Amino acid sequence: MSSVSVKNIVKTYGEVRAVDDVSFEVQKGELFGLIGPDGAGKTSLFRILTTLLLADSGTATVKGLDVVKDYRAIRNKVGYMPGRFSLYQDLTIEENLTFFATVFGTTIAENYDLIKDIYEQIRPFNNRRAGKLSGGMKQKLALCCALIHKPEVLFLDEPTTGVDVVSRKEFWEMLGQLKKQGITMVVSTPYMDEATLCDRIALIQSGKILSIDTPDAIIQNFPKPLFAAKSNHIYELLKDLRKEPGVENCYAFGEYLHLTLRSPEADAMSVMKMAGRHSGEGFEVKMVTPTIEDCFIRLMEKI
Repeated sequence: MSSVSVKNIVKTYGEVRAVDDVSFEVQKGELFGLIGPDGAGKTSLFRILTTLLLADSGTATVKGLDVVKDYRAIRNKVGYMPGRFSLYQDLTIEENLTFFATVFGTTIAENYDLIKDIYEQIRPFNNRRAGKLSGGMKQKLALCCALIHKPEVLFLDEPTTGVDVVSRKEFWEMLGQLKKQGITMVVSTPYMDEATLCDRIALIQSGKILSIDTPDAIIQNFPKPLFAAKSNHIYELLKDLRKEPGVENCYAFGEYLHLTLRSPEADAMSVMKMAGRHSGEGFEVKMVTPTIEDCFIRLMEKI
């Protein structure tokens, strides 16, 4: 039985269709990622699955329990870390953790083994108010509070947004340790590089699922050779290449342009010839392996 099952969920806000006929399954012990930008529908889905919001249509279950009929039972089985820091700012680290343990009828000591590795990092600041913590420490405290009642499924809504690169890396290492303990996790993130850290991912945009698979499989399904190009006048090059009839797609990607050509037999020399017709001073081109972001951009254009 799947830990999480979503079937044809629809949620609208006025004329905006925030979740558009979404279906997916999350297996027990899996680290599943919902990957997409702000406004893609990730938070609405999380609120439906954690029984905080009712869908307009469709069904969803968590651990075999219906999110509408069995909402009380589900709340005891899941941990939820919302995107916005929502703990009590005026309470200390220890007071926040004690409060959430008490709400679920447990204690810090009872489930200490589950949070030990995370809690030990913030324990020296036990008497500091939550509102005075750094972004990374708030993140660790929120995760401890979500775990204190030993949930079977953990929902983490954009947990690394707004924190530094080191804290992001530490957080994903913590999730890796939790996965070893058999906890099912559903994580949403706008950061495409974090997608590769999940067992499976669902790419989501404008409320629609674009693709569901392992990160490697999604990358391997990229249908054409991908090229990276740059020159001394990269913006001019971007405009020129987009006018070329042989160019299928071209977009900025860091210090390079990423592009695909209409011909499946195209190679780097084909791109070089196109650039030669324009202002290609300092021009460089190479074939590159697609990233999840490249796959997302390609799929998004089909909507």
